[in-house]
Amino acid sequence: MIVDLPGFVARHTPCFEELSQCLQRIEQAPDQRFTIEEAERVHYLYQRAVSALGQISSLPESNELRRYLEALVARAHVELHDSRRRTTPFRPIRWFTGVFPRTFRRHLRAFLIATLVTILGALFGGFALSVDDTAKETLLPFSHLLGDPRERVEAEESGEMKGGPHGTFASYLFQNNLSVSIRTLAFGLFWGIGSIVLLFYNGVILGAVCFDYVRAGESLFLAGWLLPHGATEIPSILIAGQAGLLLGRALIGWSDATALEDRLRALAPDLVTLTGGLAILLVFAAIVESFLSQYHAPVLPYSLKIAFGVVELLGLVGFLTFGGRTPDSPALPSRQHV
Repeated sequence: MIVDLPGFVARHTPCFEELSQCLQRIEQAPDQRFTIEEAERVHYLYQRAVSALGQISSLPESNELRRYLEALVARAHVELHDSRRRTTPFRPIRWFTGVFPRTFRRHLRAFLIATLVTILGALFGGFALSVDDTAKETLLPFSHLLGDPRERVEAEESGEMKGGPHGTFASYLFQNNLSVSIRTLAFGLFWGIGSIVLLFYNGVILGAVCFDYVRAGESLFLAGWLLPHGATEIPSILIAGQAGLLLGRALIGWSDATALEDRLRALAPDLVTLTGGLAILLVFAAIVESFLSQYHAPVLPYSLKIAFGVVELLGLVGFLTFGGRTPDSPALPSRQHV
């Protein structure tokens, strides 16, 4: 029999509150998937609550605590032992604003690796062009980037270079960028090495272009041209690389004893989510590139375009960092015994 009821309550209250928060998260996002560690943690908290309820059930002075635990245990029992299939309708807006950023954050390490590989490629591209100007024809696959940057800027600002009808041009840009992203993801089938190679190569192109324009004294034009659409387009390709690295890791398995088929089945929803999310971002990037990035001074001041790109980038960072979070549904804590 428990004699020190206040001490019992003080020791177990953090566990009860944690279980309540976990159940609230499950109730608010019933379609959200949990890792094995998170599921084990919730089950452990449930067992602790059941055990505590059994220990105080015979104490007359614990009526209020008993009623609280009975409600908590019943609530947890429904969530953990209900075998009915949940048919939550697909809500595109809720998926994009909630599931997508949560999935992105869950695999943040892979995104950071993809970013690092791209940065290394950019540094290599800039360095290669600095030591050998003839390397431009080898590094840059686009003919309009092979000439003198000053001549291109002059042609752009005079209105001599046109991208064609905006709708058609935006569609072309989206198809091109999406194909690059899909290849970056799909090349993860080569144990992630293919994705790393493509990320590095994309970085080489980006670094060479940036170095070429900065060296020619066209930094302002470069920022005004690249930032408006690049603030969304480049992170989208990095997310594709993130997905490719995840695919490669699932194929390798490392120390994971789970069967390959089970690893791929568990990862598939996250790959679909990341792909769908980056596709939406690329649609936005294509529209911006067609309707905004192609207009230069004096039609649109570079300061305005740069400011738009910076705000856009900050908005994307905020969306990926805080999207899907609510004060009442914190992330499940790591597995540890309270």
